[in-house]
Amino acid sequence: MALGFYIDTNKCIGCRACHIACKDLNDLNLGPIFRKVRSFETGTYPNVNGYRFSGSCNHCENAPCVRVCPTNALHYAADGTVQLDADQCIACKACLNSCPYGAMQFIADRGVAGKCDSCKSSRDSGGNPVCVDSCLMRCLDFGDLAELQAKYGPGLTSDLPILPPSNITNPRLLIKVKASAQRSDFREVEI
Repeated sequence: MALGFYIDTNKCIGCRACHIACKDLNDLNLGPIFRKVRSFETGTYPNVNGYRFSGSCNHCENAPCVRVCPTNALHYAADGTVQLDADQCIACKACLNSCPYGAMQFIADRGVAGKCDSCKSSRDSGGNPVCVDSCLMRCLDFGDLAELQAKYGPGLTSDLPILPPSNITNPRLLIKVKASAQRSDFREVEI
């Protein structure tokens, strides 16, 4: 079984409920964020379009952060997700530089690295990640990738022009792509 996230870029309205719920659950001050919603424009006037992408740790099958961690603070859990043992973190920041998705964060007031753990404690007790439950448009989901593929149908991908090629890390991520999200002429916009 390979666990991962699903996102539908057709439905995401950029409300950031997932972003805020994650920040609140993890008691994060200004700065670090484990799930970030980003907005993009594509095309040129008068044919402009846009989409949003809610990204976090992709619990990659070939996670560079796990490979470079000198203390094994970053490791694969029994369920295959990438987990961080903050007690083992020596704040070397090697993981921050290795993650091509920018998912690793440094939490200065705690003096350690941090990341999305896919709400493992909630999942262990039968719940969902908080981002999934807080999503107003129900465009986020988490679970076995084969089951998510069956649930959300064909045409899902792990690649978008805004992300590094999936063959680098084999992210455990499935994306239902809005047509404009496949364009390579994108610009990130602050909203």
